[in-house]
Amino acid sequence: MRQQCLLAWGVWLCSLCICGSIRAENVPGGDTYDLAWADSLKARISGLLQDELLTTSQLGLSVYDLTADTVLYAYNARQRMRPASTEKLVTAITALSELGAGHRFSTRLYFTGEVRDGVLWGDFYAVGGFDPCFGKEDLEYLVDAVEKMGVDSVAGRLYADVSMKDTLQWGWGWCWDDDMPVLTPLLYDRKDDFLEAWGGMLRARGIGFVSAGKARCPSDAVWTAQCGHTLEDILPRMMKESDNLYAEAVFYQLAAQSGKPYASREKALYPIERLIGRMGYDPGHYVVADGSGVSLYNYLSAELEVAFLRYAHHNREVFPTLYAALPIAGTDGTLRRRMKKGKARGNVRAKTGTLEGVSTLAGYATARNGHRLAFCVMNQGVASLRAAQAFQDRLCELLCR
Repeated sequence: MRQQCLLAWGVWLCSLCICGSIRAENVPGGDTYDLAWADSLKARISGLLQDELLTTSQLGLSVYDLTADTVLYAYNARQRMRPASTEKLVTAITALSELGAGHRFSTRLYFTGEVRDGVLWGDFYAVGGFDPCFGKEDLEYLVDAVEKMGVDSVAGRLYADVSMKDTLQWGWGWCWDDDMPVLTPLLYDRKDDFLEAWGGMLRARGIGFVSAGKARCPSDAVWTAQCGHTLEDILPRMMKESDNLYAEAVFYQLAAQSGKPYASREKALYPIERLIGRMGYDPGHYVVADGSGVSLYNYLSAELEVAFLRYAHHNREVFPTLYAALPIAGTDGTLRRRMKKGKARGNVRAKTGTLEGVSTLAGYATARNGHRLAFCVMNQGVASLRAAQAFQDRLCELLCR
C-alpha cells in the first residue's frame, strides 16, 4: 500500500512538473499567453482523471498547445499502449510527408509481342499498385485500352503482376477472427477477384485469350494504359470511415518505395522509423506492426502520437490534406454520432480507435481562445468501450470550452 501511494504521489508530481511548464510570455502572433485559461483547463482535466473508469483501466494522455508551442497536460504520456486505429495517423502523416498528396495508386497495363490482324501475338500484364478503390469503372478503362489497340484476340495469356508487396495476405499480429480483407496489390471491388473479373469483361467484349495466371511483367513489355487514385483521394475514407484496407494500401505504398519486388512490412517501417527519429524519439521504443492499427502487436504512446500531430501541423505539405480527412465531431465519419452537442461539436477533428478492451482518440481541438490543441487519449483495459468514449468526449468538451 505504501508503494502504491508513493507511486501515485510520484505520478502526480511528474504531471505537475510537465503541466506547469507554461510561463507568461508572448506566443506566436504577438498575444500574451492566457495563464488563467491554461490553469483552469489543467484543473478541469485533473478533475476528469478522478473518473471511476480509471480505477480499473489504464490511461495515456497528452495535450499540446500548438499555438503557444507548449505542453498543456501529460499523464502516463510515455507509456506504451495499443493505439488501435489512431495508428492510421502515423501511416497517413508519414505517407503525406514521404510521398505527397498527389502520389498515385496506379494499376498499369503492359503487353508483349505485336498485334497483327486483330490478334496480340503475346501476353497482357496488369501490374498492381494496390489501389483499394479499384472497381468496375477502372477495369472498363483498361479493357477499353485493349479495344483501342485493335485487339480482338490474345494468342497468349493474361497475367496479374502482384510483385509490389510480399505474398502474405494478412497483417502481422492479426487475429484469426478479424474480419479483414485480403492484402494483394490487384483487387477488384475490395476482393481478390481481379483476374476473374478482367477475363470476364474481356470475353464480354468479344476478346478471347488462352488462359490467365500470375507472373512478373518483363522489363521489355510495352506500357499501354494506367488508371488509379491519389493519396488525397484515398485518405478521406481511410480516416473518416477508418477503412483498414485503405490504410494497409497506404502502408504498402511506403514499402514499395524501397524499389524491391515483393516488399515486406519491414520496408514500410523504414520511412516511419526515420520520421520518428527526426522528431527526436527512439523508434526502438515502439512497435509498428501494420498500417491500420488492427494488429495486437502495435505499441505506441500518447506522447508519440501527439508528436506526429505536431509535425503534421507544422508541415504545409501535410496538414491541409490530413486535417480535411479527419472525422469531425458530431458531423461525419466515426465521430458523427459523438459530441453532437456542446462546444466540441465541429471544433474537434480526430481519429478514433477501437479494439477489444481498447479505445483511443487523437487529433486536433480548437479552444475557446482560438488556440489549436493536439491531443491523444488512450484508454486500455476497459470493460465498456462506451464508457471510454464518453470519457474521451468529456475531455474534448473541456478542451473546447
